[in-house]
Amino acid sequence: MASGAGRRGTPGTGRWWAPGRVNLIGEHTDYNDGYVLPLALPLGMTCTAAVLPDGKVRLRSRQAPHRPVDTTVAALGTGGWSELPAWSHYPLGVLREFERRGHEIPGVDLDLDATVPIGAGLSSSAALSCAVAIALRDLFAPTVSAAEIIDIARTAENVYAGVPTGVLDQSASILCTAGHLLFLDTRTGATEQIPFDLDAVGLSLLVFDTGSLHRLVDGEYARRRDECAAAAAQLGVPFLRDIASADELDRLADPVLRRRARHVITENARVLRIAEQLRTGADPRRIGPALTAGHASLRDDFEVSAPPLDLAVDTALAAGAHGARMTGGGFGGSVIALVDRDRADAVRTTVREAFANKGFDAPHDFTVTPSAGAHRL
Repeated sequence: MASGAGRRGTPGTGRWWAPGRVNLIGEHTDYNDGYVLPLALPLGMTCTAAVLPDGKVRLRSRQAPHRPVDTTVAALGTGGWSELPAWSHYPLGVLREFERRGHEIPGVDLDLDATVPIGAGLSSSAALSCAVAIALRDLFAPTVSAAEIIDIARTAENVYAGVPTGVLDQSASILCTAGHLLFLDTRTGATEQIPFDLDAVGLSLLVFDTGSLHRLVDGEYARRRDECAAAAAQLGVPFLRDIASADELDRLADPVLRRRARHVITENARVLRIAEQLRTGADPRRIGPALTAGHASLRDDFEVSAPPLDLAVDTALAAGAHGARMTGGGFGGSVIALVDRDRADAVRTTVREAFANKGFDAPHDFTVTPSAGAHRL
């Protein structure tokens, strides 16, 4: 790394940070043009960057120290991506997308370090892409808007990493603010910051990283997206967002498509209901049943849960949580539980004991505080 990297006043160097996210509610709705309600984690990705000459690109990750990348800006435009380590497709995809959109990058050194757990369903990939994106923006393309940063980071994930995600994760990493949930209409791009101060009302939001790695590149995530698109086409609408009621789903002959569509339609309704409750100052305890209903829908209708996730949800609820659900794309990952602050330790202990009794590795748990979006350090 070039001398002076990380000091804001040194030209051509700096440190940038982007958070992971927890999605309070609104799972698999973003690519259906629906609604989401995430918050940014205090855990994320730091990108230390420095300008290099002659088109050189050096990429390092503290989480993959044995797989550094040394390439050039020009080489990224000529293929050969399959020879690069999979983790590097996210940051290098961001760099390539800046170049493709006409923002010249003379060369750059990128050093990455994560505090957000990788593979836990907490959007470490979006944190990675967004940290690199804001670093490249500040160094080479200062007029690029937040909306384009989100699009660049999403394109890196979709096109270069091969994961067909919606816009939820990148939007959360860039747009969230401390102490708030981000209400996002993914169709219009309209946003609202909704206050979410659980400490003031004696509540905590726990995250249980179950240790069951969630992998979105094995085809199941893409299959769910394709199923949603097929359901919308058979219903004669562009996206499932356009279906007002689950009563309309009798027109779908395929029971699988009917279940997938029912999840999306009811999940959108849950997002709108919870946003309205919190917007109008309701006790956050009242949103608990909707969180739990969201998990049941993801488990039964969308079929993206997993035994460790279900165990964490069921155990947290039995131990007194007001609501609990898996968060993220599914197929493993993390669970959130809304609990009274004075019950948090008891819920943690009970979940750990349940995992031990089932022979699962102990989950890693922590308390969530809604945090700031991506920024320069």
